[in-house]
Amino acid sequence: MGLYQHLRNTYRTQEISKIQKDRLIDFRKSQTVVKLDYPSRLDKARALGYKAKQGIIVVRVRLKRSKRQRPLIKKGRRSKHRRRKKIVELNYQAIAQQRAQRKYTNLEVLNSYYLAEDAKNKWFEVILVDPSHPQILADKNLRWIASSPHTKRALRGLTSASRRSRGLMHKGKEHIKRKSHLASKKRVH
Repeated sequence: MGLYQHLRNTYRTQEISKIQKDRLIDFRKSQTVVKLDYPSRLDKARALGYKAKQGIIVVRVRLKRSKRQRPLIKKGRRSKHRRRKKIVELNYQAIAQQRAQRKYTNLEVLNSYYLAEDAKNKWFEVILVDPSHPQILADKNLRWIASSPHTKRALRGLTSASRRSRGLMHKGKEHIKRKSHLASKKRVH
């Protein structure tokens, strides 16, 4: 087994859960969006395109696990209206990517991965790339992100997590391919 397989296996053991509890205490005390020196899960970050070079940073984003429901409807007499409707247009990971993009406006979101959760919060680590950095422009695997179609990828729903929440990850007749939720709702079948 290689190094990254060993790292992956250690995150599944019981010993890491004790370390994770200590980490969560620090995570709760920190701010919502925190720039990190290095990723917490190196195997995940490397699999998603992270490289230890200038122009690439990792950001930890904290999200509240609630606030995904619209408030209770107070007016109207019909019993059908007396409910709270759940909003599931975006998943938590896509929201975390968008918050990181808004915080660091000159960087582009490469990818992100799940980190931890407790009863109130979820944490994700987002990999951000500086598209104007000379080392990124010289790297043949990352220079595509500097081109104009890839600006503000997370805000336009072009990252992997956003495409998953938009229903664009599967192929075939059963899966409706639409660029937006509104376009598929307005479409006459």
